[in-house]
Amino acid sequence: MTIEPVAFFRSPLKEKFGVPRQAGLAPDLPGEVRFVPPYDAPDALRGLEGFDYCWLVWGFSLNPAGEFHATVRPPRLGGNERVGVFASRSPFRPNGLGLSCVRIAGVAPGLIRVLGADLADGTPIYDVKPYVTYADSHPGAASGFVDGSGWEPLEVVIPDDLAAELPSGSIEGLVQVLSQDPRPQYQEDPERVYGMAFGAHNVKFCVRDSRVIVQSVEKC
Repeated sequence: MTIEPVAFFRSPLKEKFGVPRQAGLAPDLPGEVRFVPPYDAPDALRGLEGFDYCWLVWGFSLNPAGEFHATVRPPRLGGNERVGVFASRSPFRPNGLGLSCVRIAGVAPGLIRVLGADLADGTPIYDVKPYVTYADSHPGAASGFVDGSGWEPLEVVIPDDLAAELPSGSIEGLVQVLSQDPRPQYQEDPERVYGMAFGAHNVKFCVRDSRVIVQSVEKC
């Protein structure tokens, strides 16, 4: 089977570093699904405005092609324990396909505005399907090793003068992204400064005592 993108994603997150590890972890992070011809026909989205969420089928376009590995090390397990690739949500998969449930913020011809996506800017979208509770919701379902590995968001500190450098309305999404701790799980150096592209800015931060401290905001 040959598949081609029907759309591309637009996001303030320009690279892999900082992208939430799952959809919904940064619920106010904005993004757009922008369709390409001929899939941008207005009728193709008719009726979608009546749904609160939709599924995006997309490609891990920023991951280099590599050989198949049967096991992976999920971040939820600290990056130290291996599980089967098909028992994980790892981005390193045989066919490099991702699946994300995102909130619909608005629908326009050839465009879906969404919130809470875990996609980088420029990600190819291969399909869009509406989320329906009668088939897609399973309250109380077991979630394997995830159930036994709790995760607490980090506190995020952005000084007022640095927050003023960012566009209005973008602070909440940035805070949610940083609170998920975008660092690799094995890095715990409190003196190390990280840089993350966010929109037109490079946000530099460090992590100390479960707090993310933003140190500078610079124009890219």
